[in-house]
Amino acid sequence: MLRVLKHRTYLHLFLAQVLALMGTGLATVALGLLAYDLAGDQAGLVLGTALTIKMLAYVSLAPIAAAFTEKLNRRSMLVVLDLIRAGAAFCLLFVDAIWQIYALIFVLQASSAAFTPTFQATIPDILPDETDYTNALSLSRLAYDLESLLSPILAAALLTIVPFDTLFLGTVLGFLASAILVRTVSLPSPKPSKRRGVWDRTTRGLRIYLTTPRLRGLLALCFTLSMIGSMVLVNTVVLIRATLGSGDTAVAVTLCGFGAGSVTTALMMPRILQIHSDRAAMLAGAWVMCLAGLGLTVWASVIGFSLASIITAWFVLGMGFSAILTPSGRLLRRSAPAAEDRPALFAAQFTLSHACWLIGYPLSGWLMSRMDGATTLGILTLAGFVGLACATRLWPTAPVSAQSAP
Repeated sequence: MLRVLKHRTYLHLFLAQVLALMGTGLATVALGLLAYDLAGDQAGLVLGTALTIKMLAYVSLAPIAAAFTEKLNRRSMLVVLDLIRAGAAFCLLFVDAIWQIYALIFVLQASSAAFTPTFQATIPDILPDETDYTNALSLSRLAYDLESLLSPILAAALLTIVPFDTLFLGTVLGFLASAILVRTVSLPSPKPSKRRGVWDRTTRGLRIYLTTPRLRGLLALCFTLSMIGSMVLVNTVVLIRATLGSGDTAVAVTLCGFGAGSVTTALMMPRILQIHSDRAAMLAGAWVMCLAGLGLTVWASVIGFSLASIITAWFVLGMGFSAILTPSGRLLRRSAPAAEDRPALFAAQFTLSHACWLIGYPLSGWLMSRMDGATTLGILTLAGFVGLACATRLWPTAPVSAQSAP
């Protein structure tokens, strides 16, 4: 897996991703604590609303950004977007009202809506070999997983000596470091083979995506992981602080459990994908998430939540989460009719997958504000089973070639 890091351009991009993710991870912990500081036991609703705004920015702006930026220099665009994200993160240090959280989250995530699909679409252009690209996907997933694991640990350590809002400085430094590393390499900027109108460029990725059976199955799996995953991302702070009465450090440690499970699967994925198909691995991941959610629901209903039971369940959920997400880039690369369609297809995945989170985040926050944790998790797990059933039906078992957009 690590041999792909010998590629200088990819090495710099990977390091940029790691540093930006570490900063984002610190912001995730700090944002949850900031929401609790401002809203108390309604923090889940506030955080769910903030994450809903994030998803609205992703869903509405990613296809438009892909359409209008396809002729821009990729490196310059990524650097500017990193600087905008650093500025928004810096402003979070001075927040003292809930509406300010919402405004800054929109600015930060609007920039990410243009940055992330472009960054992801660049990787297959610089790594044309299938094996190298698979290893890069696993490393990318591992970077996300290590962020989930190490950022809470770092946050827990920092929280013993500094106030929680100081963690936002780490986010600023992460984005600035990412901008510097991207600036040090040359990135390909493929040009479209023919001129297309703005509407065609904006919708092309969505049309390719929705006419490809395996990608419709991927979308259903994204629904599953967003339903169950939203319980982790939105309600961990409420479960630990309000339900169990534990402190900030316990919140960070609990999130480490999710990250550790995801890391475990990411390390195994290159070997797994040599033996099993993408479909088998990803459906297995969905089953793991659904069964873990069901198991904790039953346990909490009969015995009650405990720190150990939540950490254990979060670890298993992390394993399933990574098994679904890691191979997704392979499906997108395989489904693009031409290389110039990759940015549009990655933007479509970005939009549609986050549309699922747009449902999951507010639903999770709203349920937790009205019901107990076990009922909330049970409803979200049931929705996850629905997504799994749809994916099994929509994604044919036989290989299907990429289909062109209408």
